[in-house]
Amino acid sequence: MDQARQQLIRVTADSAMEELIALACIGAPLWIADSFGSNTYVINEEEYHRTFPQAIWPELIGFKCESSRETAVVMISPPKLVEILMDKFRWAAVFAGIVARAITHEVLTPGVAGNYDGALQVLSAEFQAPSHLVPTREAYFARYCRRHDNGCWAVVDVSLDSLCPSISVSCRRRPSGCLIHGMPNGYSKITWVEHVDADDRGVHNMYRAFVNSGLAFGAKCWISILDRQCERLASVMAPSLPNTDAKTIEGRKSMLNLAERIGTTFCGGMSESNGHSWRTILGRGDDEVRIMIGKMLADLGTPLGVVLNAAISFSLPVHPKRVFDFLRSQDSRSQWDILSHGGELQEIAFVANGRETGNRLSLFRIITADGTNRYVLILQETWIGPTGCFVVYAPVDVVMMNAVLDGVDSTLAEILPSGFAIVPDGPKEIAGRNAETGESNCGSLVTAQFQILVDCDPTARIHIDSIAAIKTLVIGTVNRIKDAMGASSTGRAASSNTPPHM
Repeated sequence: MDQARQQLIRVTADSAMEELIALACIGAPLWIADSFGSNTYVINEEEYHRTFPQAIWPELIGFKCESSRETAVVMISPPKLVEILMDKFRWAAVFAGIVARAITHEVLTPGVAGNYDGALQVLSAEFQAPSHLVPTREAYFARYCRRHDNGCWAVVDVSLDSLCPSISVSCRRRPSGCLIHGMPNGYSKITWVEHVDADDRGVHNMYRAFVNSGLAFGAKCWISILDRQCERLASVMAPSLPNTDAKTIEGRKSMLNLAERIGTTFCGGMSESNGHSWRTILGRGDDEVRIMIGKMLADLGTPLGVVLNAAISFSLPVHPKRVFDFLRSQDSRSQWDILSHGGELQEIAFVANGRETGNRLSLFRIITADGTNRYVLILQETWIGPTGCFVVYAPVDVVMMNAVLDGVDSTLAEILPSGFAIVPDGPKEIAGRNAETGESNCGSLVTAQFQILVDCDPTARIHIDSIAAIKTLVIGTVNRIKDAMGASSTGRAASSNTPPHM
């Protein structure tokens, strides 16, 4: 990178830092309530241009501006949060629900653990929503960290695509990022700002209100993910957790690490990102099952062979919390889980992962109809937040799971995650509230995703019968859920009480 370009990036980053701090601190009339009535605030663009006359961004055809700001107290110290944000691997891992891929292109000013003041790097990233019906957003930007005189930290992103015309992006990050104030108890008060121009022409109509409301990519989503991850970390570090069969702290940590990998792998298969090895072979629309193929060769933690990743998104006229509670409950599992062979689940261990009762890690055994145990267990993690909720699980071998509970490194455990991402179908406040329950009347958008090993030979060709069997399984599962939620429709695909033969 030539010196003139480096200097231009530094000037751009300095200017972006000053703008971010102002955006984080100034109130009305710069920030106004959004038109969706979703209890969030957006930038008044006219006031923005008056406040920042130098912030002139070339117009991009087909792009629209999005902005949001959120403030919260999170269970993490400022230095630890800065370390996460300035390390692309940790950043992508912690925010796996929204970061599909991250690449470091240049490090102009390096930082080290404990001292990232002045660190400046050039990144590209893909951002994803919890459905394949929402295309990923690609951005190319500088990330700059600075510690200010009052002791607070700030980390800002600002797009650089205008300096590199050959790079194609679908998202331009105007100054965005967070201001981090330390608190006496070791926590952080964080003000998160998102201000982007994005090309959303590929978003399916089913998810358009969800994306437009800011719940998919806005500041509330980033803060929600960070808050949950910090609560998970607190569970790992807790001095005692009586509700787990792990015999040691190492066993509990290994179990939670395995669950985190299940969640990360599930999110990694959600979108058609350039950062994963999946290849779509069937399905694009909302009424179709999207099927991707992955050939697993020698990766730790994945079974050798050909894996099919099948997903479908559908709507339910039911509040997301009700759908979440139904799908996570062991008592209702037999109503929809075809692969459980009609058996019931018995929870044999659990870890509570935070303030919400729905944030829970559970280990289940399957009790078949004749009362016998199957040779696999189910490790399931569920979490709920203001922008959506997840039920993610994977079958695990009994012998391996016992080793994990004894503290063995869980990276050796082979997993194929499946599960559900459940989000509101629009801003909750617009729909009003139910007079009896007090819940908002919004419905749910659900993405169901299943990863299934269809051949132990990674070079094998996939037969059309295998694809048809996967489609039958997915459609049958969705129909069962719709029936249970009172949302069945005529002309549904036929479902079966037993899983298709594969």
